[in-house]
Amino acid sequence: MFLNYNFPVKLLFILVLLFSQCIGQTTHVKDFEYQRKMMVKKQIAWRGINNKKILNAMRKVPRHKFVPEFYQEYAYEDTPLPIEEGQTISQPYIVAFMTDALDLNPEDKVLEIGTGSGYQAAILAEICDTVYTIEIFKSLGEKAETVLKELDYKNIFIKIGDGYNGWKKHSPFDAIIVTCAPTNIPKPLEEQLSEGGRMIIPVGEESVQKLVLIKKKNGKLYQHAVLPVRFVPMINKKGRKY
Repeated sequence: MFLNYNFPVKLLFILVLLFSQCIGQTTHVKDFEYQRKMMVKKQIAWRGINNKKILNAMRKVPRHKFVPEFYQEYAYEDTPLPIEEGQTISQPYIVAFMTDALDLNPEDKVLEIGTGSGYQAAILAEICDTVYTIEIFKSLGEKAETVLKELDYKNIFIKIGDGYNGWKKHSPFDAIIVTCAPTNIPKPLEEQLSEGGRMIIPVGEESVQKLVLIKKKNGKLYQHAVLPVRFVPMINKKGRKY
């Protein structure tokens, strides 16, 4: 089942459960390493993501560590899953697709807007030099930081704050990835993108969004839509949507 959408999660999760039951799969398999390998093979590589750095990162990073315990046995299914604060951990294919679109180099410095569970940051950290990530919800940011420290990531730096404004102190960034959707591309993020930099961001209202790839060349921004998606909205500290 080809799913590009991160929301609504409850409906997708129910469909995954029904699908698993229909084909006779057990929901109590604990061989996470095997499941992870199958996830990469069937969900990522078979759909055309052939970047070895991304495939290796997704084989290595334990996605089940980034989801609530109740959902861990479904961590390697082809679906987003609920986390705290009404947020989600993205579908594995979407994580791979967005990472691939950034065309990352080992020396790159990346900014992520929307830390969430921390899974996307971990994938990025396996590929590039440094990851700066911002989370609006303190509880999510602190939990992600705990998990990432337990997994010994030393090149990820987390900030609790409003991602719309980016992280000017550490700019410019070679790449920016946004995992929540504003209605328009934030100007501060455009300004914090380095010359030659790339940004991938979902843009639009909750009902209609598109994933936009932006590249900066000679000081100008060039963008095009690459995929229809549905992400949780980008919000400020008062919970208002951008």
